[in-house]
Amino acid sequence: MLRQHQTRFMDEAGFIRRAIGFVEAHSEVFYREQWPAHVTGSAWVVNPDRSHVLMMHHRKHDQWFQPGGHADGDADIVRVALRETAEETGIDPTHIHLLGSTIFDVDIHRIPTIGDDPCHEHIDIRFLVEIDDRLPVPGNDESHDVIWVSLLEVTRYNNNRSTYRMLEKTRQLRNLYTHSQIA
Repeated sequence: MLRQHQTRFMDEAGFIRRAIGFVEAHSEVFYREQWPAHVTGSAWVVNPDRSHVLMMHHRKHDQWFQPGGHADGDADIVRVALRETAEETGIDPTHIHLLGSTIFDVDIHRIPTIGDDPCHEHIDIRFLVEIDDRLPVPGNDESHDVIWVSLLEVTRYNNNRSTYRMLEKTRQLRNLYTHSQIA
């Protein structure tokens, strides 16, 4: 999947190369005990008209992110991303729709020392997911809040480079979606 993923973003292209190298060099990449890095799965969740994304205020990191988390030994990273989305949003899995089986984004980011876990990196493999924004989003105990955020407001919640990349990709999708609706 990593070898097939193409991007126009130079930083993401570097992450893809690093991820491939790490995965080829280590056999236990889907376990959180793999140091100094391990693979995680997440979902960039859009509403049906691609005007909003679902963000959660992560309790442990005190920041706004997309749903996602550890693979815990599951090598099916798509399944991991979907499972984490259901767990963290509290939305029934039947209402979570994967939009294609290809990778949406790849990011490698540093996780600071927390408790007994040393500082390490997450090789985050992200997939595009759709959920109807009319559904209630109860969340769970891993977050302070889970909300729909307008594309125009996303950078007020998280302005890191990887969020910007996914936001730009969503804007491109929204343009395609809008043009197909007009046609």
